[in-house]
Amino acid sequence: MSGLDVPPVRVLHIMAGRGNGGAELYSTDVILSLQHAGLSQCVVMRPDAPRAAELRAAGVDVITDPLNVPLAMMQRRRVGREIARYRPDIVHCWLRRAAELTPPNTGRLAQVIGWFGNYKDLRAFSHCRWFVGCTPDMADSMQARGVAADHVAYIPTFPSVEDAAPVSRRALKTPDDARVLLTLSRLHEAKGLETLLRALRDLPDCYLWMAGDGPLRDALGDLAATLGVASRVRFLGWRTDRGALLAAAEVCVLPSRYEPFGTVILDAWSARAPLVACASAGPRAHVRDGENGMLVPIDDVPALTHALRAVLDDPALRARIVAGGYAQYRARYTREAVTQQWLEYYRRICVPGSRHETRVTS
Repeated sequence: MSGLDVPPVRVLHIMAGRGNGGAELYSTDVILSLQHAGLSQCVVMRPDAPRAAELRAAGVDVITDPLNVPLAMMQRRRVGREIARYRPDIVHCWLRRAAELTPPNTGRLAQVIGWFGNYKDLRAFSHCRWFVGCTPDMADSMQARGVAADHVAYIPTFPSVEDAAPVSRRALKTPDDARVLLTLSRLHEAKGLETLLRALRDLPDCYLWMAGDGPLRDALGDLAATLGVASRVRFLGWRTDRGALLAAAEVCVLPSRYEPFGTVILDAWSARAPLVACASAGPRAHVRDGENGMLVPIDDVPALTHALRAVLDDPALRARIVAGGYAQYRARYTREAVTQQWLEYYRRICVPGSRHETRVTS
């Protein structure tokens, strides 16, 4: 990424999320890309954050002490000390929890960005002056709730899967001749994974790989047993080899009931994996049925089963949606293109080398 135009500003990121979800994954990918581009930055995150070592290895100053105490008041005070120590031009709050832990007076020291991964109430972001949504609709919703248009931006996510050889089916106890369906998501009610398990009953030649962890792990295992499909389901846990999984799977499935965007869409497109998704907000806005993926109603087991069977059995359809998805990815969602948008946004909101007296948006 040495060809990117890097502004001479210092950015302190705050990522206080507890899980291994898409937002945590994406924020780390952005920070790593900005680091590789040459931006000066520091990140405050939890001591148990799964990719802290990866950030440190890339040269990012990772600070975990502020979030290593139990009370929010103490965490906020320590975050304030790190802001005073690092003296950033920009404080970038990734999601609601990070914004809540940003001290109220931070706007006098730096420009404060609130990043949205969903349609949360703006009150938690009262210390932020600038706002970024990961979909156009999300950015529009901020304006509808009173944020000035020139303080809102839309910057998409990007995939971070790398080209890789297919993962060994034998290692995942899957027959070589099975047709593999893959999900990449938290095991959470919003992800609609129960719908996919029910569809699996009528797809006897398919195995399902579920990559991710979450609160529904046991419940989903029980459901698979009740449905009689447990022998064809593999719970893979949290994985860092998404490229290898996508390369080995016949179809990537996103059956979410609620999905503001869904970086999995971009993962599948970039890896040239056929995508079948339920029509929650993110897929509905980006997937064109039969062109760059297949789109079916939420919680509609027969429709999901039919779409999966069509992709599995129709090579022409499969080739068409793979080509359409990859073209969409190359046109708008590469790592380089999105990283450049972040650099341009930082440059726009911050005069290099100066400290800004800002009015905090309420």
